[in-house]
Amino acid sequence: MEDFDFENRIVSPTEIMGDTDSDNPLRPRSLDDYIGQEKAKQNLAVYIEAAKQRNESLDHVLLYGPPGLGKTTLSGIIANELGVNLRITSGPAIEKPGDLAAILTNLNEGDVLFIDEIHRISRAVEEILYPAMEDFAIDIVTGKGQMAAAYHLPLPHFTLVGATTRAGQLTAPLRDRFGVTLRLELYTPEELARIVTRSASILGIKIEPDGALEIASRSRGTPRIANRMLKRVRDFAQVMSDGVITLPTAQIALERLEIDELGLDANDRRMLSAIVKFYRGGPVGLETLAAAIGEEAVTIEDVIEPYLMQIGFLNRTPRGRCITKAACLHLGYHLPSASDGQIKFE
Repeated sequence: MEDFDFENRIVSPTEIMGDTDSDNPLRPRSLDDYIGQEKAKQNLAVYIEAAKQRNESLDHVLLYGPPGLGKTTLSGIIANELGVNLRITSGPAIEKPGDLAAILTNLNEGDVLFIDEIHRISRAVEEILYPAMEDFAIDIVTGKGQMAAAYHLPLPHFTLVGATTRAGQLTAPLRDRFGVTLRLELYTPEELARIVTRSASILGIKIEPDGALEIASRSRGTPRIANRMLKRVRDFAQVMSDGVITLPTAQIALERLEIDELGLDANDRRMLSAIVKFYRGGPVGLETLAAAIGEEAVTIEDVIEPYLMQIGFLNRTPRGRCITKAACLHLGYHLPSASDGQIKFE
């Protein structure tokens, strides 16, 4: 069986090698340029304008939702709209309370501090974050024993923007300290087509509307995937259609990349096929399935399953994972039953 390469999949919503950071030219810089997420965007525009009129810092903002939907981009837009600096870090990078204290004491008045994957900060760091968010001050103890000394350090008023893909893992005290909570939803193909068209213009790529919609429809509702696909389809267009991304060119390119009409890649189909071929459609335990396809259980659970469940191709039951009739029809299999001796193709 072929080895899976989940770490660098084109359809992975998480950042992979080749994705750029906060200086990505494709990232919009203002709310007007930000496509999609209309409810969140409209509310955020009101909160930002109100804070500017009062000459105050914006309330702390929590952004949550699947990866690749623009949480980091939105944090940069918040800073730009407020006219302040943006500091970016992540939960795993803040290992000790002293690390967080160093970041907080170097902020200027009104700055935006963006903490990605905020649910992964340690409990000790989180305890420092509480008074910083609520009272704009931190208490630091230095030394030990008789040499110990406590310092109360006031902080400039700042806005913490926390991003997480797992809002349920945030502790209640931390979650309650965010004044603004916004959920980012998956994008429609039409919204993604507008994003692809905008990105193509920035990159100097000629693209037809049908070609943009074809890329968008296979992007799993995620802008990060859409932009990644655009760059790969551009290579095929450069060789096959004089640099213009047309519908036929996009279709051929995505077929060569083994990404089907629903955005499933070869690895998705192999996993679903394994459930059908080896376990008659399930149920099969996660660890058993992981061993069968030679992949870590956590990778299947965090990277593969979410999208398959969103489109109704996979069910989690107390007894294990089960494939659905829709997935079997998509793969061209006859839905197996207990009496089937082998899988049949339609």
